[in-house]
Amino acid sequence: MSTLASSPSSGPGSAVKQRPAPGGFGLASGTTAALIAGPVFGALFMIVFGVTLALFSGEPARPQVGASALAGLAAALVLVFTGAMSAPLRRAVVAGAFFAVLMVLSLGAPFGLALTASPLWQLAGLAVLVGLTMQTLWLCLADTPAGRLRRYDFEVALIRILKGVGYIVFTVFVVLPFYVMVMTSFKSQASLLANPLDFSIDLNSDLVSSYTTLFTEFNFGTYILNSAIVSVGTVFLTLFFAVPGAYTIARLRFRGRDAFANSVLLIYMVPAIVLVLPLYAVFSQLGLRNSIVGLLIVYPATTIPVALYMLQGYFRGLPAEMEEAGLMDGLSRLGVIAKITLPLSLPALASVSLYVFMIAWNEFLFAFMFLDDPSIFTLPRGVASLNSSELPRELMMAGAVIATVPIMVIFLWLERFMVRGLAAGAVKG
Repeated sequence: MSTLASSPSSGPGSAVKQRPAPGGFGLASGTTAALIAGPVFGALFMIVFGVTLALFSGEPARPQVGASALAGLAAALVLVFTGAMSAPLRRAVVAGAFFAVLMVLSLGAPFGLALTASPLWQLAGLAVLVGLTMQTLWLCLADTPAGRLRRYDFEVALIRILKGVGYIVFTVFVVLPFYVMVMTSFKSQASLLANPLDFSIDLNSDLVSSYTTLFTEFNFGTYILNSAIVSVGTVFLTLFFAVPGAYTIARLRFRGRDAFANSVLLIYMVPAIVLVLPLYAVFSQLGLRNSIVGLLIVYPATTIPVALYMLQGYFRGLPAEMEEAGLMDGLSRLGVIAKITLPLSLPALASVSLYVFMIAWNEFLFAFMFLDDPSIFTLPRGVASLNSSELPRELMMAGAVIATVPIMVIFLWLERFMVRGLAAGAVKG
């Protein structure tokens, strides 16, 4: 029985158009979605796992992308044409179709390697390849029949496919460089020279030799301490100026308040390289160029504007009645801020502190221009000093790991506060 629907722009008395009933085949059909999803995910996963296998095993894998794309197409078509089967049986049939077509078209060598070359890694990679391809196709097309679909259902299927591709690509671009960086830091110079593309783990070697060298010969413990001092100091100085400034914008009335509130982020329109040269000249004259104090002047100057913007939005969202009650009870304005406003603003303060800490911890340009004495290098400046043809590559990778891991752990630990604070600070009352 056909379904009747009117055009979205139709009004009373307008003609009613008849929508085609689902069934049959056309451009907007489950078969079309399968023709898109199958080859895309088959080829994409083969590229990902072929490269991963080469990195893990050190073997020169040549993934059969075309064969995997056709195997993905076969699996997707099987999926949309077997909607009447039970879920477990349907999953098994889809996985079996993908595996069978892939093995036939690749002549039993899906990664382009002989069966004797790292057989355990090949078996593990093939199992994960089949499983993830089947699961991804299932998430995209499990409720999609082969016949014609309504436009909404077809668009939903396409959005699922695009989301899946986005997740895969994003994950690869994030995880793969980090994996290469970590594995390189575990290598010796001899193994890197023997095979620069071998990023497998050799448990018989000294995996932490590069890290030991950094702390014993290159003074990386001092670099970490300097970065911690600068970052924590920047956080305290930023909050010291940003909290009263943001509260003033959010609660007090004065001429030019709105213009000032909307212009605090204008400093970010000026490229940092434009500020470096005049600051370099001024700091050289004042004797602040080669010192931690100079960084503690520059870093808060670049972080206070964004902290002001985030905090004033959060302060405006707090109920003013609570502060007025505190004033009526005899508290001063500073007492209201200390005893009422700040305790209610802990998520925003944590978010701003984490954001400012990450900026100061990772900042490189000013540290590179202002610091010449290795004893006061910050961690990014110390890592940059390892970028030399005279030093082995694994030392620089180990330094990058040391600089990345602490801030990553802190971010993951406080991420919920950062998201909440950013969301609240983006709302203007």
